[in-house]
Amino acid sequence: MSTIATEPIGSIPRPAYLQKAMQAFDKGDIQADEMSDLFEKATKETIEALEASGSPVISDGEQSKPSFATYPIHGLDNLSGDGVVIPFADGHTRQLPKLTSGPFHYQNFASEYLKTAKRFTKLPVKQAVISASAISLLYPQEGIDGYSHEQFIADLIREAEADIRRCLDAGAYNVQIDFTEARLALKLDPSKGMLSSFIDLNNQVLARFTPEERSQIGVHTCPGGDHDSTHSADIPYSELLPLLFKLNAGNFYLEYAAEKDKKSVLQSIKEHISPNQRVFLGVTDVLNPRIETPQEICDLLVEASEYIPVAQLGSTDDCGFSPFADDISTAREIAFAKIKARVDGTKLAGQKI
Repeated sequence: MSTIATEPIGSIPRPAYLQKAMQAFDKGDIQADEMSDLFEKATKETIEALEASGSPVISDGEQSKPSFATYPIHGLDNLSGDGVVIPFADGHTRQLPKLTSGPFHYQNFASEYLKTAKRFTKLPVKQAVISASAISLLYPQEGIDGYSHEQFIADLIREAEADIRRCLDAGAYNVQIDFTEARLALKLDPSKGMLSSFIDLNNQVLARFTPEERSQIGVHTCPGGDHDSTHSADIPYSELLPLLFKLNAGNFYLEYAAEKDKKSVLQSIKEHISPNQRVFLGVTDVLNPRIETPQEICDLLVEASEYIPVAQLGSTDDCGFSPFADDISTAREIAFAKIKARVDGTKLAGQKI
């Protein structure tokens, strides 16, 4: 019998009462202190539900995060709304803000979400942070008078390091860097120049941590799920993985359940993973409402163990269930049912391997 690690990715759809309260707050019908109390209530309920699923590692479900991508800059006054546009396969888009002046700094740090979550559980708590490469897209192509791109990158690396370090210092079990733009970079630039620059930037951040600290730092990548659509699922994983494993991180959380050609993914992982890296394969398809059975998840992991040493194998979900604060596309109860199936299926696989 082997023990296979399993962890959540992050976001869980918010309960209906919190969704309504957030709409009321935007209209000025609810005060900030009442909103804060409701965020805490939803966080506590989410953690209790994760504990009930048997999850050995907990997240806060991103109940109070405005977005996985833009939480550090929420509330900054030197932004405009006309930044980089992210197109999805179904035709909808998401648009990032754009920096209008310097210097750049984070307004919010992920460690605050972690501290709240740790009050409600004794289990290990992981915390997700956004990648430096995603935030780098805020700098406008036309530049900013009096604030060079070089200055911006230096400030960004400092702030991205601080975001991770604060989480580690606050007792995070591990820190997950959300690098969902990796596959999109290949779509926007097939020469791989953009992806290589993203990896270099993230490695500059990771270089500021010791090997022991990097063993607690992981990277999540997926084809960008939002409203049950993706921005880069048409890009073969085999194009991404050889470069992805050049990131100097200890853990990798990979979308996998929704992949059609799974054996080629496993083969690419086998060829490029380093001995000190662990891969958490997504075994639940977050864009499909059908709840996987534990046996299906077990079968995925048993097959994966033929390519990846068990000591380097873990399971996770393909992505968060509401990464862009989309609390409608996936029902909250379905998210928890999928998580329980993942936990149970992972235990079953450990018994069989």
